[in-house]
Amino acid sequence: MLKERIFAATKQLESDLVFVGINVVDVFSQDIFTADVAVHDGLFVGIGDYQGLGRTEVDGGGKYIVPGFIDGHAHIESALVTPVEYGNTCLPHGVTAVIADPHEIANVSGVAGIEFIIENSRRVAMDFYIMLPSCVPATAFEHSGCVLNARDLHPLYGYKEVTGLAEVMNLPAVVQADPEMLEKIADALKAGRTIDGHMAGFTLDQLNAYATANIRTDHECDSGQGLIDRVRRGIYTLVREGTVCKDLVKMVPAINTGNAPMLCFATDDKHLDELVRDGGVDCNVRLAIANGIKPATAIQMASLNTARCYNLRNIGGIAPGYKADFSIVSDLEGLVIDQVYKNGSLVAEKGRVLKRVEPDVHQVPKELLTSVTLPEVGEDDLQIDMKGCSRANIIEIVPGTIVSNHLVEEVEQQDGRFRISTDRDQLKVCVIERHNNLGHMATGIVKGLRLKKGAIATTIAHDSHNLIVVGARETDMVTAVSALAEMAGGIVVVDDGEVLASLKLEISGLITSRKGEEVVNDLKRVHEALEKLAPECRFNPVLALSFLSLVVIPQIKISDSGLFDFATFSFIEVPVGA
Repeated sequence: MLKERIFAATKQLESDLVFVGINVVDVFSQDIFTADVAVHDGLFVGIGDYQGLGRTEVDGGGKYIVPGFIDGHAHIESALVTPVEYGNTCLPHGVTAVIADPHEIANVSGVAGIEFIIENSRRVAMDFYIMLPSCVPATAFEHSGCVLNARDLHPLYGYKEVTGLAEVMNLPAVVQADPEMLEKIADALKAGRTIDGHMAGFTLDQLNAYATANIRTDHECDSGQGLIDRVRRGIYTLVREGTVCKDLVKMVPAINTGNAPMLCFATDDKHLDELVRDGGVDCNVRLAIANGIKPATAIQMASLNTARCYNLRNIGGIAPGYKADFSIVSDLEGLVIDQVYKNGSLVAEKGRVLKRVEPDVHQVPKELLTSVTLPEVGEDDLQIDMKGCSRANIIEIVPGTIVSNHLVEEVEQQDGRFRISTDRDQLKVCVIERHNNLGHMATGIVKGLRLKKGAIATTIAHDSHNLIVVGARETDMVTAVSALAEMAGGIVVVDDGEVLASLKLEISGLITSRKGEEVVNDLKRVHEALEKLAPECRFNPVLALSFLSLVVIPQIKISDSGLFDFATFSFIEVPVGA
């Protein structure tokens, strides 16, 4: 094979494919030039004059060849589908690889969940590079379905797809040099793999501590100064644009050709309907270009930089010896992708995958299909005793981010208990442990969803993925919980005792093996139902709800064990002054 490639490069042998006179987006020098590009045996073998030397030749006049995009950090589970369907969806958008963190399914189903993601991903042309979840559970302040120690993760480095240790989000464990965390870090370093960070709200000293521990990436940066601080410490910054977190535009003023090689693009969490409509990191590239970033620089951030960050050799660029993963683009400013090639073969054209791989429910381990075990829940279980206090600690949702505000407000009461007020936009939110029927349950108050009636519930609740339900009426909250129990996981919207819309997620309560079209249709019905319940809400309320339990993100969250204050990293009472 190598001999043939060398002969094709030196024009002693015809190449499989030659693009004649095409504009090459050079991510190595952030430039664009015109040349012929030769592909043989799945690799690029030549850039120069190759006209007449290809078994197949394509006129590249007026078009651009760009490297296949690599999503620097994504949770496949947030798309609500299997890796197979994720690949079917992303390939037409020029995304040929993803750095995937199966943290969500690991919190529910442990090693079996991780291995399912790896095995399923092998069925599709897209490359899945797997990061091993470092924090399962994320903290000791919640109850997940599984606990993964260093000894559980160590054998998984034997999988060729495993690229490193996923986002280290347990700050106290790092700064206090917890032996278990240090063992996980040491194992990753010994294996020569990259370690991802999770540095939301970090001080400079905390950034220094993570960098000292060889934690070299962060996708939680949401400001220009934060980007500068991270790059100065040798930390790759993954500029995120997902369904909930939209950080890119805020960071553009800090991006320049000098620091760009330390920057990558990531989606983190993105629902399937948005992936279909807007794409993955190709959406980041378009948005960056629209906001003044040079096209070659934006494309570098979506390809070569990510490959280098994760020590992926010979991908991410248009160069001899590099894997021939690329897109043909007719409009560079608008990033209009005409064709996508993987390993030198055409896999998608005009927005459609050419050889669709069908999901297969029969390949799902049975243990992943029985992850929802819930207690009986009644209205009395959802009450909040105000203990004689008139004010309460309240979670306020901040649109466009997973950070929440910590409010203290006067609340309405009835018989000494908190009473929901849609006028004040003060709703009840409850997290219920759903893995082992332990009976753990906590109720708090949330503001910002602007729900006028009904209830929303889901078994997607980062990071331990217990059941979370929010409502304007306790009766509808109870109905929503019961409906999810019957569905064995998913998303449900309820009003006046009736299920208006639902999305069944039978695999670990997080994803489904159904086709993407069916999932998108169900999501459309869910969104339509949400419009009726919260007509003034201008963001995705389901995704916003799913992050209210993520206790490692500022400023106030709720887990199945209680209301959690990020500033003190401890539980607090709902009533103020109790």
